[in-house]
Amino acid sequence: MNSSPHWQGNIDLRFQVQGTKTILQRSYACAPLKIQRPFYPEPNICHAVILHSAGGMVGGDRLTYQIDLAPESQALITTAAAAKIYRSSGAFAQQQIAINLDANAHLEWLPQETIIFDRAQYQQNLRVDLATGATFCAWEMVRLGRSARQETFTYGCWENALEVWQAGKPLWIDRQRITGEQWQSRQASVSQPLLGLLVWLGGTVSKELVAQARSLAPQHEADWGVTVLAAGLVCRYRGSDRQAAQAWLIAVWDLLRQTYRQRVACPPRVWQRY
Repeated sequence: MNSSPHWQGNIDLRFQVQGTKTILQRSYACAPLKIQRPFYPEPNICHAVILHSAGGMVGGDRLTYQIDLAPESQALITTAAAAKIYRSSGAFAQQQIAINLDANAHLEWLPQETIIFDRAQYQQNLRVDLATGATFCAWEMVRLGRSARQETFTYGCWENALEVWQAGKPLWIDRQRITGEQWQSRQASVSQPLLGLLVWLGGTVSKELVAQARSLAPQHEADWGVTVLAAGLVCRYRGSDRQAAQAWLIAVWDLLRQTYRQRVACPPRVWQRY
């Protein structure tokens, strides 16, 4: 029994092919994390929704994820609601995610928005290891401060480390650290509290696809960019409109799906609540 006043939750998932579709072969969750029953709105691909039953994280909470995809398996993982990181007296809330994709597996990691409250302390580390032929698509949207309540991110810290490796070599490493003081400085855009990111890794990207991704970007109020990687693509957004950011990321996701998977995007129903 855990006597700590903080959550020490974890989740362990393994997907594998059975017959003509991917199934959730292993499913273990420890509170406050839960995994909802998988569903199949499109053939072959297993859609899974992770639920955080406590509603948010506080300083001292630690969540750990282990996600494995067997060869040829295909899965889409999202979250049931936006994640909330509450203010802290000093301790960090931490989230550690390890993802392993075997040969020719494909994972779409598409969590909903993360809201970093003023004075929150939050650290996330995500590492992905790809086998030959595996591909990985992920996005995240982070809001610094509760904009709907006119709250700005004045104190606190957000740290984010994302790493994708293949055959022992890094494909992409991205680290960010933003403090409230930095966010309020003259160099930061306080009026644009939403940061968006989409990354696709595992293959080459054509100039035509990059041009298409750029043509889909928001044309007003936001800063955005599309960058070609050695084995993929990254899109970044900075603005204030979640709907505009999400619409662009979904459009690029759809473009990537049609190009590399020969199927259109299939947004999970849980996204329709927001």
